[in-house]
Amino acid sequence: MNLYDFDLPELDSENFSTLLSHKNIQIKRIVSNTLKTSQTFIQDEDEWVIVLKGCAKIEMNEKIYKLKAGDYLFIPAKTTHTLLKTKKVVVWLAVHIT
Repeated sequence: MNLYDFDLPELDSENFSTLLSHKNIQIKRIVSNTLKTSQTFIQDEDEWVIVLKGCAKIEMNEKIYKLKAGDYLFIPAKTTHTLLKTKKVVVWLAVHIT
């Protein structure tokens, strides 16, 4: 298995793949392909996310975060956050904690 072995989603969309699910943790790979349409999420679990490749803008608590490879963000459960856009392909690693 390889983190970078994936099918590219269509433009302006994302693919989510669960890499590990164990007890109260899920680790997911997210691949975003040139998102121009913002997407808003509210999740029941805490999420820690890191950008492995590419650049993205996320709005959370009225603040805009410009993330590039190596940048990470903690998103508490029940927190509204919006993925505003991505630049080309972005590969994320997300850890969901319940």
